[in-house]
Amino acid sequence: MIRLALALLLLALPARAEEIVADLSQDRISISTNFDGSEILIFGAIKRDEPQPIGQQLAIIVTVAGPREDVTIRRKERKLGIWVNSDSVEALGVPSFYAVSSSVPLVQALRPEEDEEWAITTPRALVAPGMAQMSDDDPDFLDALIRVNTATGTYGTSEESVQVRDATLFSTEIALPADLTEGNYNTRIFLTRDGEVVDSYGTSIYVQKVGLERWIYTLAHEQPLIYGLLSLFIAIAAGWGASAVFRVFKT
Repeated sequence: MIRLALALLLLALPARAEEIVADLSQDRISISTNFDGSEILIFGAIKRDEPQPIGQQLAIIVTVAGPREDVTIRRKERKLGIWVNSDSVEALGVPSFYAVSSSVPLVQALRPEEDEEWAITTPRALVAPGMAQMSDDDPDFLDALIRVNTATGTYGTSEESVQVRDATLFSTEIALPADLTEGNYNTRIFLTRDGEVVDSYGTSIYVQKVGLERWIYTLAHEQPLIYGLLSLFIAIAAGWGASAVFRVFKT
């Protein structure tokens, strides 16, 4: 079925030397109360107007970037036996989620100058939006941001995870965590040869909260006072209920 869909896409597009044709298993994700993450299948083919070049390293790179947000990166120092926040940096417009997958190791798939132009790897994608005003300690803060988000699963690089068949068909799966930020997740696919970007393709995945999750999200952002009072009421009711149950079992 996938091969038939790709064949139809290939016939519908104008001819170029090499061109990416791709699709997603789903382009919308609904977050409900029982949402525990999802996996997106990204698949496609390379359309050629002439025989593929011989002796060149072909590679496919896929990136998925979540909605951008401003974050504060803080450095902790031990003073008088206590860990306290010292320096901090405001990072503007960094992706809330960023995943990179490639068919070969990135050092083979992408030249540094191409990465600088297209902002593909995680460090380049973070620097591109607007972190140029950071201090001389930028690398330390940047490494810390990547390290923390990688540990939580919101950032990740998976080399050699894109499967390429017959130098034409490709596919990969991108795992999305449960705590997704609502919005568009921009997906880019790059075809490179000997580290140079030959073609690129872009699409997006839309993530939206539904049901109770949507109601809570809307209430928290549009009616913060009511949300706070409701949270306080629930906390008091839960405490009173637990106390009542304890007294019943005690007697």
